[in-house]
Amino acid sequence: MAAYNQRKGFLSWLWTWLSTVDHKRIAILYLFGGGLFFVIGGIEALLIRIQLAVPQNDFLVGSTYNEVVTMHGTTMIFLAAMPLVFAMMNAVVPLQIGARDVAFPFVNALGFWLFFLGGIVLNTSWFLGGAPAGGWTAYAPLTTEFLGTGSDFYLLGLQLSGAGTLMGAINFMVTIINMRAPGMTFMRMPLFTWTSLITSTLILFAFPPLTVGFFLEFFDHIFHANFFNTAKGGNAIIFEHIFWIFGHPEVYILVLPAFGIISEVVATFSKKRLFGYTSMVFATVLIGFLSFMVWVHHMFTVGLGPMANSLFALATMTIAVPTGMKIFNWLFTMWGGQIHFTTANLFAVGFVPTFVMGGVTGVMLAVPSADSQYHDSYFVIAHFHYVIIGGVVFGLLAGLFYWWPKMFGKILNETLGKITFWTFFIGFHLTFFPQHFLGLIGMPRRYFTYFPDEGFNTWNLISSIGAIGMAIGAIVLVINIVITTAKGQKAAGDAWGIGRTLEWSIPSPPPEYNFAQTPLVKGIDTFWKEKMEGNKKVTPAEPLGDIHMPNPTILPFLMSIALTIAAYGFIFANQTSASRPLCLVIAAFGIGLMLLLMLIHSIKDDPGFHYHKEEIIEIEKGAE
Repeated sequence: MAAYNQRKGFLSWLWTWLSTVDHKRIAILYLFGGGLFFVIGGIEALLIRIQLAVPQNDFLVGSTYNEVVTMHGTTMIFLAAMPLVFAMMNAVVPLQIGARDVAFPFVNALGFWLFFLGGIVLNTSWFLGGAPAGGWTAYAPLTTEFLGTGSDFYLLGLQLSGAGTLMGAINFMVTIINMRAPGMTFMRMPLFTWTSLITSTLILFAFPPLTVGFFLEFFDHIFHANFFNTAKGGNAIIFEHIFWIFGHPEVYILVLPAFGIISEVVATFSKKRLFGYTSMVFATVLIGFLSFMVWVHHMFTVGLGPMANSLFALATMTIAVPTGMKIFNWLFTMWGGQIHFTTANLFAVGFVPTFVMGGVTGVMLAVPSADSQYHDSYFVIAHFHYVIIGGVVFGLLAGLFYWWPKMFGKILNETLGKITFWTFFIGFHLTFFPQHFLGLIGMPRRYFTYFPDEGFNTWNLISSIGAIGMAIGAIVLVINIVITTAKGQKAAGDAWGIGRTLEWSIPSPPPEYNFAQTPLVKGIDTFWKEKMEGNKKVTPAEPLGDIHMPNPTILPFLMSIALTIAAYGFIFANQTSASRPLCLVIAAFGIGLMLLLMLIHSIKDDPGFHYHKEEIIEIEKGAE
């Protein structure tokens, strides 16, 4: 009987997570999914550094090395950084704008499951015929004509994940525009909400070109359509344009939420309002606009001519101006503040000089004549990682330590957190700073080995040692999470005691309905403003009453499973001609099942459920 009850308890727990549409639970799912793929991508990075630690190593060679490099880049960009950004957005944005959930909870859940199962499809390539080996950019015709089934896993896995990302972005745009609490004008929104809005807008315009490019590659690879096969009249350069029209805005899709996190953390732990709020907002909007005008700087060496190169060089240098404004505003926010060096703030402060270094090398790469020398060297690798890890990952780690109490109701151990910061920070700079010199003395990227007399030995060894430091920092973070979950310090609603925005005005973790009464927003940093007026809570904009919430549903998970079946059908249709008819039937079945589930959802009457006024009063008393 006990075993039955345990099994029943586990099944109930599993059903809760598979069917949830609560934005806070979906944030945790994104955190788990992104964290899992971050670990996988980190292991792949360590394998690369082991191979390059010494000259003429044979740990990973040839196509195996290409597969690991491809999977590392693809996993970190699409399956780790993106979902971790969505984890922060799901956990925080509805709370910061005073909403009870996102605009479309069903679509929110569907977006997560598409991302996660797309990542599973991609990573099963290791066991089902070989991982993709064409680089994370998947350039044609290399991917479409010369590589095997790994390309199919890449194209179909990322199509699933990309669809989930696009759904999430549209959802957050609608949520932020339509569901702000009374009094929260656009110019009163917290910076993280602003950067989430601009990020969602960038995704809306950047992901469709990528989707089109991958569909064309898919037809080239599976149905031999010749869109990019130059031998049969195609144009491979067109795919580079398509990819980088997505690829450069993607950098800002990842880094703008990190900018928002840094703005929140620095202001909170300096006990000051963010310096130059208005200029920060307009700088964010300008960065988003300019991010679509710079993609050709990735293609300075393909021969587009001096006019095109000059125009895109100018645009690339211009985007450094609003980015530089943010750097100075963060510094001025800290200037004269009562700075608390928590782990979250250490990552925020460490972010500033690190990201500046990445930005400076970006301006160097914006010069076409110089880029012809830097291109495809380890200098580009160093620049890219200073932006993506020194910017995005540092920002996400700052946000993780900052909002962990709000998400889980417990504060991560600060001692272990500082160990994580210093090992990760020092390890990062040891890993990637030497790679600038490797690039300048001629080490090309994507090569799996080098000779002892080329002058690369010492810098590569230092770089590999630094990677171990980063791994130690990540391991300590996992230990911290385990210890905190088991016996961590419980967090109050205003966990740091100096919270400024609405999420800190409610219990930690929040109840399912978030706000018992919709708050009335009186200004920027409205919770801080209320505290300065002597109020313990934010002024409500409505009387206490019943609250309607959506029901959980398993349909998003089942719809994602259906599309995953279709993806595998198309993948294996390209394996052998004998199995192609059966595999195409399986693909058609998956698509048909998806359409059926959509029909069921469209005709299903889902009235949701109510928290009654008396029940809300009891919950709020318990939280106090």
